[in-house]
Amino acid sequence: MKFGVIAPSTNTIVQPEFGWMAPHGVTNHFSRIHIPDDPLTSDADFEELMVRIRAELFQAVDRVMTARPTAIVMGMSSETFWGGLQGSIELKKKIGDRANGLPVAMGSDASQAALRCFGDITRIGVVTPYMPVGDSEVTKFFSDCGFEVVAIEGLKCDSPTSIAHVDPKTLRNAVERVNDPQVEAILQVGTNLCFAKLAPMAEFWLDKPVLAINTVTYWHALRMNGINDKVYGFGSLLQDY
Repeated sequence: MKFGVIAPSTNTIVQPEFGWMAPHGVTNHFSRIHIPDDPLTSDADFEELMVRIRAELFQAVDRVMTARPTAIVMGMSSETFWGGLQGSIELKKKIGDRANGLPVAMGSDASQAALRCFGDITRIGVVTPYMPVGDSEVTKFFSDCGFEVVAIEGLKCDSPTSIAHVDPKTLRNAVERVNDPQVEAILQVGTNLCFAKLAPMAEFWLDKPVLAINTVTYWHALRMNGINDKVYGFGSLLQDY
């Protein structure tokens, strides 16, 4: 199985994390969305970043298609949540059409599918690297899907590449802040946050699902393409479902 993975040029985390999770015989082939590493200091800056991602997205799909992948995986999550559930559905169709009908795995679809593996979960906490406008889009998406975002912690990272430099202690503290007693599961979004190996630690201590976006996206890509290998070290999702 060859996955064609689409990721921003500033992202240094999704590629190694996907590589760690790949079963024998599955390979990841990256195509980069070129974006500058401009400062992010406001909602307006973040929205401009999204405009630049959209302008380059389909060229990245075209490039990876020359490797003849068997499925497309979105190695970025912000755009997949934008515009709520309907926006996510439309984006998936556009990418699939551009990729000649290949199956497309996205963080938005993967997140709701992963949460439903754990039973009747409705109340979630979310950690993001985004500005408030991005957090609002994430909240809208999950609301459209029937989930209540009880708590959300946006880290307001000051540039695209700085997201990858958020240290484990900061991420741990963010998880603790969204761990409201009402929260039944915690989800981290933003594929450039290095969280795939921290999530299972938090899951063990908090005794509730703690899901990293790169883990849920890769799990969804594997399962939707008929690959049921268990992968250990990344939490209960890849191990048990």
